[in-house]
Amino acid sequence: MQIILYFCIFNERSGQECSMTYYDIAMTIHLFNPETDMALADNNDNYMAPAVIRRMAEDLAVLPLWYAQSGSGVLAPSACNLEFMERMRQLFSLDVCLVTEPELSGHADWQLSPWGWNPSLRKRMQKAGVAEPLLPSVDDLAHYRRMASRANVRLLYACGDDAGNVSYTCGGEGILVKADDFADRENERIATLLSRWREHGCLCKSLWSGSGKGLYWCRQGATEKAVDWCRRALRIDGAFWVEPIYNKVEDFAMEFYADGKGDVRFVGYSRFVTDGKGAYRGNLLVTDTQVEEWIQQYIPLDAFLCIRESVREGLSSMLGVGYIGFLGVDMMVCRPEEGCTYTVNPYVEVNLRMNMGVVAHTLCNRFVVPDGKGFFSIEYFPTHEALLKQHVRDVREHPLCVEQGRVVSGYLPLVPVTPRSRYRAFVRVK
Repeated sequence: MQIILYFCIFNERSGQECSMTYYDIAMTIHLFNPETDMALADNNDNYMAPAVIRRMAEDLAVLPLWYAQSGSGVLAPSACNLEFMERMRQLFSLDVCLVTEPELSGHADWQLSPWGWNPSLRKRMQKAGVAEPLLPSVDDLAHYRRMASRANVRLLYACGDDAGNVSYTCGGEGILVKADDFADRENERIATLLSRWREHGCLCKSLWSGSGKGLYWCRQGATEKAVDWCRRALRIDGAFWVEPIYNKVEDFAMEFYADGKGDVRFVGYSRFVTDGKGAYRGNLLVTDTQVEEWIQQYIPLDAFLCIRESVREGLSSMLGVGYIGFLGVDMMVCRPEEGCTYTVNPYVEVNLRMNMGVVAHTLCNRFVVPDGKGFFSIEYFPTHEALLKQHVRDVREHPLCVEQGRVVSGYLPLVPVTPRSRYRAFVRVK
């Protein structure tokens, strides 16, 4: 069984194999659905995301045009700013068309490439007239949901050349806590569990969430609030993940592509920024060479490359033939105790879907001059007026300079700023 999530390399139902790779597939319609992790957690085909996330999906709908292949399409609202699209085509020679949901039935032979699949998106695409062979089955999605669970982080340490045995690594102390473990005296047993990390605190994670969501930072021991969070996670998901709080120095990630035939290929690195609660804030636009130069202030390059290969082998063993598409593995550099070396925690998070790291990597490689120092970010504003004010200020203070389809300097909005916008995506390059 294969989960065709982003690009259909092999169609199990038709038995036809495609010769195209993920680098050059056209006739694909990309869809940005940022609610996918929450929808996967809910696991109901009638799921409706909170209003603020629906706002995000609409405001950033055309974000995929920056990683879409030439000749492909992007699913976007009919009210999308066509003037913005025309300007981007002129500046960057983008050959991507916009497709509205009522037009999907007219693209019957095009593949769908969402940010991530879930039951509610499957139902939505069915109603839009997408043919059944182009959609993952209910069983496919159930299998994918199991693979996308945070519980599978523990499997990676047991797959292939265990990253825990590679030099300059840390991690692996996490525990999957199941509801069956607390048949009685639930509060007391949860409190005892959380007290194991009383000195430095622990981090509890729900099984399905991403971008720093679904986390509970337990820094003050087994408080009533912490125990309540754990009880709720057990009731909703039947389990949660808990691990010590590591002494983090910096965040980064490795991006991969799984071909559904047992092979996982390394795509590139990404360096990202989070806030104090672990929520995603943006990516540095850096090349793979720059990342490999940066990491050497902490660990030797040969050790770093060994970690990369170990992770790739572990992913290949874990995923097998069950998944086709991009995925990202979040990692962190951890500060050593006195007299020790820096280490890398190689399995902080596994995002089994398209992710901002791949977007940033593509932006850097395709649209920024090689020596440019840039930042890619998603920002939310409480009102449209506040967003528009900041947008106008950035346009004025950071004038955009583009040469031969690459940003040399300045502020580049990646999505149109409309009268309804609360979110924006942008690049700023020095």
